[in-house]
Amino acid sequence: MLHKLLKTDSDYALTIVRLVLGTLFFIHGDQLMLGWFGGYGLTGSMQFFTHQLGIPAAFAFLAICAQFFGGLLLILGFAGRIAALGIICDMAVAVLKVHWQFGLFMNWFGNQKGEGFEYHLLAITIGLLIVLRGSGALSLDRLLSRGCPAVAEEVGTLGSTATPALPSRS
Repeated sequence: MLHKLLKTDSDYALTIVRLVLGTLFFIHGDQLMLGWFGGYGLTGSMQFFTHQLGIPAAFAFLAICAQFFGGLLLILGFAGRIAALGIICDMAVAVLKVHWQFGLFMNWFGNQKGEGFEYHLLAITIGLLIVLRGSGALSLDRLLSRGCPAVAEEVGTLGSTATPALPSRS
């Protein structure tokens, strides 16, 4: 079971989308958890989620953890499917609880009362790709599912421009 959860191939496109999603959610999550980048930190975020949005404290804390730890896990490529699933759930609740009423589009020109859900839809879609396909190349998931020698070989060929030798015709 664990092997199936971590199994992934050496797809570099998955690596790129995993790193982008992970970085964005880690940055946003550390605003919520630690107060970095102008965020309110855990206390302020919990108050907003529970009082303003009416989310029970346990679920508010899980949402913050999904963004902070989920983003970090995606950056590392460790348990990528679980991390992506947490972010998908977080974004689905955000759409249903807050953004659905404002429609699809973001509030680019400040002429509506809130933000639409187009960003959330993109995050959900990228998350689904990771849930279905795994963390991709250069991930701890790949390292753990294939074993250290396979990853060492893959990392060793990253900058190589050499072409593999063809078998000789004798």
